[in-house]
Amino acid sequence: MARRHLPPRLWLMTDERLGERLLEAVARLPAHRAGIVFRHYRLLEHERRALFEQVKRIARRRGLMLLLAGPVAQARAWGADGSHGCGRGGGRRLRTAPAHHLAEIRAAERAGASLVFLSPVFPTRSHPGIPALGPARFARLARRTRLPVVALGGMDAARARKLRGAHGWAGIDAWT
Repeated sequence: MARRHLPPRLWLMTDERLGERLLEAVARLPAHRAGIVFRHYRLLEHERRALFEQVKRIARRRGLMLLLAGPVAQARAWGADGSHGCGRGGGRRLRTAPAHHLAEIRAAERAGASLVFLSPVFPTRSHPGIPALGPARFARLARRTRLPVVALGGMDAARARKLRGAHGWAGIDAWT
């Protein structure tokens, strides 16, 4: 991990739904206290890279951590602060993993992740119809790991204040 302290507590998860609101959402994040997980999986590679570079310029200027969803080697090549979602390695860069249940938390631990995004805590537009964990189950799962756990799924600041066991929270719509 490039930084020796705990990762940010506030995160923006990007995706294509943000459209032109993406750069506004990045600008809305608290400077020096937040991170971004850049996803945008459906874009063509050159479009994804160009948009990543735009986000990276803003992130650097504002002191935001920027992770690239994808392989560690790609994150390194693109100049990200770390990677989200797959692979081992990464050296000192931050590596995060998604999890929806205990088996995925354990897999993240075995893979050497530094942080887990546990979801969906509440119903969410990005995963309609998927059963939410709810605050009690989220807390039980978060207690089962030493990794920092970031709450994701229907999250905003008010909901985050009521959760137990969360290192922080992440959202998409909450930042727009």
